[in-house]
Amino acid sequence: MLDFFRDGFEHTAWRLETRREYAADQGTEEYQQFLQGTMPPLDDGGPWFTNARAQTADGRRIERVRLVDEPPTDNQRYLLATTPANLAAGEDIRYLHRSAADALGLSSEGDFWLFDSRVLASFNWDDADRRMELTSDPEQVLRACQVRDAAWHHAVRYEDFIGRVPSPM
Repeated sequence: MLDFFRDGFEHTAWRLETRREYAADQGTEEYQQFLQGTMPPLDDGGPWFTNARAQTADGRRIERVRLVDEPPTDNQRYLLATTPANLAAGEDIRYLHRSAADALGLSSEGDFWLFDSRVLASFNWDDADRRMELTSDPEQVLRACQVRDAAWHHAVRYEDFIGRVPSPM
């Protein structure tokens, strides 16, 4: 997937994150320490962050909307705590309460990436891992564009959202 982020899009990479928990986070030592009360360090030196900085420095946009429950799950609190590293790398991450997403009919859409409003990468989750399916089917891409536009319109910037929720710790 990282190769696709290097060479697979020209202008925008946009993601909807709908899950309450992500096993990739929960399997890390950092996550376990977070649950014990240790704030994650601003770790923006990994491959994802290095590439995101390069892409956004070239004028590309990497954006996300994350759905958050009320109250947030432990994993959602962890993502809130680690968002500053993504922002430092040039991403624009916004938040939407799940209840608002439900009212808009967005909660059931599932996680996906939308590249340049023409390629949809849908996540298919199972107990063992995640798989991603790429498509440029016009009907599926159009629906993803509609979801993106609605979610982005109603979502709140991290800086504003973080003040509205209890401390991530």
